[in-house]
Amino acid sequence: MGKQKMTKEEKSWILYDVANSAFIMTLTATIPIYFRALATEAGISATHATSIWGTCTTSIAILILALLSPILGALADYQNMKKRIFVIFLAIGIGGGIAFTVAPNWITFLVFFIVSRIGYTACNVFYDAMLVDVTTDERMDQISSFGYAFGYIGSCIPFIAGIILILVKPFGLTTLLATQISFVITIVWWFLLTIPLLKNVKQTHYLRPKKNIVKHSFRRLYVTFMKLKKNKRLLYYILGYFFYIDGVYTIISMATSYGGEVGIDSTQMILALLLTQIVAFPCAIWSGKLAERFGSIKIIKIFILIYCGICFYGYLLDSALDFWILAVLVGMCQGGIQALSRSYFGKLIPKKESSEYFGFFDIFGKFADFFGPLIISLCALIFHSSSYGVLALIVLFLIGFILIQKSEKLAKTEEK
Repeated sequence: MGKQKMTKEEKSWILYDVANSAFIMTLTATIPIYFRALATEAGISATHATSIWGTCTTSIAILILALLSPILGALADYQNMKKRIFVIFLAIGIGGGIAFTVAPNWITFLVFFIVSRIGYTACNVFYDAMLVDVTTDERMDQISSFGYAFGYIGSCIPFIAGIILILVKPFGLTTLLATQISFVITIVWWFLLTIPLLKNVKQTHYLRPKKNIVKHSFRRLYVTFMKLKKNKRLLYYILGYFFYIDGVYTIISMATSYGGEVGIDSTQMILALLLTQIVAFPCAIWSGKLAERFGSIKIIKIFILIYCGICFYGYLLDSALDFWILAVLVGMCQGGIQALSRSYFGKLIPKKESSEYFGFFDIFGKFADFFGPLIISLCALIFHSSSYGVLALIVLFLIGFILIQKSEKLAKTEEK
């Protein structure tokens, strides 16, 4: 980015990553542990609790959003619609978060958590699509990387506050009440840090409104789908993304469930995941700089190969030290691969139809997030251990690598 300062719009957009990353940090670290405690208290085994968590919370929420994303994206491309739909799902996400905080049992907790995750995930479709509104193609890799970087480090603030409450339990708080207050802190953080985006980010690329925008949106979906079929470079890329991001999201969402299953202490897991956030901060920024020099696809391919090694090491995991080592390795790759995947896609698509295209991008990403936890859950049920599911993720990363390599070759052919 050189010496050029970030604009107000770019800063506000990055700040939302700080806002929502607190939620995903809590989802990764404390919420699965809290759910497992509720479930085991009701007589459910730890292995079955992992299976229920992966299938019911992650997979169902993601499946619903994967089906809704393209049509919501198509609607959001019309003038002034992107932020309006974003606000609706922001309210759903925050409302669901407050509701699951006070849920009396594991079943109602699951229901409200699914609602909250639907709101959170839908917001990200429109947030990602706003990237084309706040910056240029030349700055996109860096701005996207800064979003993830500051999201990782910023999310540590409410997370640490919550962990201190849980561990210290001041004012005579019970562990249950301290955990619930930590959830509230995260939800409030999410809302407050969203305000700059709502005030400062405007939809600069849009389509003119039509008389029947719903009917017209469905027609556009078909046209866009046909364009994707013909654009082999984009098609190979988005299919490759589907496979490799499956593994990335699964490792993020199932880390503490898997760690708890193999006997890692909850405190050790939470502290290790906090280390992941800290490591991810400089590494995400560094990945943006590397992409400027060597190209986004090359850096993404390197991250995919590292993730293959992470999966194999995860299969062998049997101690807290192993979990700490994995936390560092994941932190080195996690932000970079997500940021560069988002920005590279943003540079390939038509700007006025960014929400629709990111809707398709999201459907591939979210269906991936559906299959990954399902693989872990099935392995937990069949083999009575999730370790084989972690090993199976290597196949997904390798397929993703092959497909984006095809996309890269087509890009070089087009340049000639």
